[in-house]
Amino acid sequence: MTAPTSTGTTRTLDLPNGLSLTVQEDGADSRGSGVLLLHGGAGPRSVAGLAAALSEHVYALTPTHPGFQGTPRPPWCDTVADLAVAYLDLLDALDLTGVMVVGSSIGGWIAAEMALRDTRGRIGALTLLNAVGIHTEAAEEPVVDVRTLTPAQISRLSFADPALRPDFASFSDAQRAATGANQAALATYAGAGFSHDPKLRGRLHRVTVPVLVAWGEQDGIAGPAYGRAYADAFPHGRFVPVPGAGHFPHIEQPGPTLGAIGTFVDTAVKPNHAA
Repeated sequence: MTAPTSTGTTRTLDLPNGLSLTVQEDGADSRGSGVLLLHGGAGPRSVAGLAAALSEHVYALTPTHPGFQGTPRPPWCDTVADLAVAYLDLLDALDLTGVMVVGSSIGGWIAAEMALRDTRGRIGALTLLNAVGIHTEAAEEPVVDVRTLTPAQISRLSFADPALRPDFASFSDAQRAATGANQAALATYAGAGFSHDPKLRGRLHRVTVPVLVAWGEQDGIAGPAYGRAYADAFPHGRFVPVPGAGHFPHIEQPGPTLGAIGTFVDTAVKPNHAA
């Protein structure tokens, strides 16, 4: 399997261990690199706008986590670590190197786990957007366990701007079923601890690539103190707050979020080259 050159396509790739992965490809790849975008519990549409914006400059690859959007999930693929290995297999299959992995919410957790397992130099940088995954001390802000909340309650905690909160009352039966299935898949991957691996934070000192942790300051699920603790766990982590945004800064404040990513690329990822 070779690196793609097509633009704006969706296809299914067959990976090891019988995993069929649905991926959306945007932009053109001419250098064997790109950006891998990993969505959170809201599904792949929650990073579609970010993928479109980044694809104006680089090849953007957005997989759908198996089990989301009605895609098949093999029984063995049931943890964040399994997804991390699967996406490294994806980068191997496409022969991509120097990839920036951008992860939103649980997608950021997957990105961190990928970096810990990258033995072939596939990853060049990480960008975590209001990521979950680490355990913090009691004095720091905990992550809200969304399993105890209704979709409407989750929405209120996730978006600073009420106008951007989904109106679940208007959802069709099919939309409600799809949302429920996505949340069930999320709960499967997140495991008993749900929002974190208690040992992950202590392992992140082994991640040697540059890491941007961009954080919506008004996130009611995981607050800024949690984000700062995440950034501090990496040897080369930098924390950038995004005012006026909640759990999805790339949706509520796309300009500042893209600006933070651009500055990160210019100053940390490719300091001697133009972005």
